[in-house]
Amino acid sequence: MKPFEDLLATSAAVHGHMCPGQVVGVRMAMLGCRLIGLDDPTSHDQIKKLIVYVEMDRCAGDAVAHVTGAKLGRRSLKFVDYGIMAATFVNLDTGKAFRVLSTEEARDLACQYAPEVSEKYKQQLEAYKRMPDSVLFRVQQVEVPLSEFDLPGPTRRKVSCNRCGQVVRDHREIVQNGDTLCQPCAHGAYFRDPKEITWPDMNWTPVSS
Repeated sequence: MKPFEDLLATSAAVHGHMCPGQVVGVRMAMLGCRLIGLDDPTSHDQIKKLIVYVEMDRCAGDAVAHVTGAKLGRRSLKFVDYGIMAATFVNLDTGKAFRVLSTEEARDLACQYAPEVSEKYKQQLEAYKRMPDSVLFRVQQVEVPLSEFDLPGPTRRKVSCNRCGQVVRDHREIVQNGDTLCQPCAHGAYFRDPKEITWPDMNWTPVSS
């Protein structure tokens, strides 16, 4: 794996700024990959062995994705909206999985690891670089049940929602009273009151520009 400082610099560049969450995320990913036995997760042979579950949509999540190379489009990055600064790393070859959680104690201990830095934000950033993994993180060995529909690769199933007609992929449909439904139709959606629209320039294509 590339050195920590190199990964931190490139992760911050991709993310858009340097912050304590970047430090935590880079170190979380490095630890998670070590635990499941992957030393070069972005390489062609190892990227196919990895699934990462990220539990927060914060800066650290971008860092975890950058270091591991996991992507939503590859189906190797899974987002679980728990609001917890944690990620689980799964080796598909061995089945080993470890959940790495950022400790709240680390925030309180920042002054001990970077006493020369007075400004709180900068102190956390520097302290998180210096803390041992055992202070910055808790680790849980876990089991992650995976179905064939969770794995990277081509679409394994497509059905249409009986209510709205939308195609649903990879066994994400819901069956209610014998009806096959998409999740928005079955359980409600994050949006409301959808209205189909047209717009003056709707015939635009990249070629026409």
